[in-house]
Amino acid sequence: MNDVKAREKPAKTLVQWIGPGLITGASDDDPSGIATYSQAGAAFGFGLLWTMLFSYPLMCAVQEISARIGRVTGRGIAGNIRRHYSAWILYPVVILLILANTFNVGADIGAMGEALQLLVGGNALVYAIGFTVLCALLQIFLPYTKYAIYLKWLTPVLFSYVATALVVHIPWAEALKSTIIPHFAKSSDYWSTFTAILGTTISPYLFFWQASQETEEIRDKPLDKRLIDAPEQARAQFGRIRIDTYAGMFLSNLIAFFIILAAAATLHVHGITQIDTASQAAEALRPLAGKLAFTFFAAGIVFTGLLAVPVLAGSAAYAVAEALRWPSGLDRKPLAARGFYCVLAIAMLLGLAMNFPLVQKYVHLTPIRALFWSAVINGVAAGPIMVVMMLMAANPKVMGKFAKHSLVLRAIGWLATVVMILASVEMFVTMGH
Repeated sequence: MNDVKAREKPAKTLVQWIGPGLITGASDDDPSGIATYSQAGAAFGFGLLWTMLFSYPLMCAVQEISARIGRVTGRGIAGNIRRHYSAWILYPVVILLILANTFNVGADIGAMGEALQLLVGGNALVYAIGFTVLCALLQIFLPYTKYAIYLKWLTPVLFSYVATALVVHIPWAEALKSTIIPHFAKSSDYWSTFTAILGTTISPYLFFWQASQETEEIRDKPLDKRLIDAPEQARAQFGRIRIDTYAGMFLSNLIAFFIILAAAATLHVHGITQIDTASQAAEALRPLAGKLAFTFFAAGIVFTGLLAVPVLAGSAAYAVAEALRWPSGLDRKPLAARGFYCVLAIAMLLGLAMNFPLVQKYVHLTPIRALFWSAVINGVAAGPIMVVMMLMAANPKVMGKFAKHSLVLRAIGWLATVVMILASVEMFVTMGH
């Protein structure tokens, strides 16, 4: 019996050890992201696979810095901006985040309903309502310790996209060449898709979520303290953050790589170059790659949505609660954090409302347009938020003696910031054309 317990302990310890970084990375491949990656593969074949290698170190640096801010200070991004910077910085950032996340939630919920309809038939809107209610109830009434474990165990469903790519024919030599050697095109469509990929992989809601989840981990584990009060824990915690974050971002980009790969080897090869939604990509795969590939792809949309929608709504709730000094956290009871949970529920309900025909008729905001505006707002918000984060991370008033990050981490973080600002500028130039 003791031997059995000894064998079980490492697996349990591993599940408890990994967390915010893995969940953040996995939620990055939400249905909206799947649509973006599918469009990249459909329109340009293997031509944009190199972006997965390019964006990986940038993602890792930005997410590690956001996690360090949360672990050192015991506060999320919005809480630190409120405490140390002007309200003129805080409130525009929070408003942009709420708008982008709400549009993204709407697009994701709609895609989940359509994907389940493709799999089993029925009414997509009814399914969308059911997914919204399920995600909201789990976040509001399930204790954070259990909820986090469920999110961790949900991440393996992302490998359905690896399975999708493996059941179709892939010219691996060509694919690997395109992965290693960047390919550029002069068309505005190419650069707008490149910008969309960056906006999908490096999104503001991921910064807010991972920093806030580090604060949840501190509250959840009595022996853990914020590092500004317990600097002796820094070495172990920074090591955990780095491995957890790099693993989560690797998973995110690995799955995105296989989504682009599958779309390039099927849709692009057969002349299908325009994909607007993730469910449309799944439906297009059925006659080209067979029922098995279609099933893997469509099921993945449903489960990645269950993982991503709570993160999108949750990050908005954290930002608002921290900005307004409300009690926040998924570890709190509903009555102890009413404002936090109300924001979370409202974000989901507004996202759901975008999928009702009556709303679409009068507001002219379909899930596809919601996805577009989400990308625009993320493009506007990402660069300035990253500038504030980089300044915050180097500010001794915020980070104490931990303000001196490694030179490499700071350099890559600033590089990511510049790239995102240039990408957002390019996006508006492309829109102008």
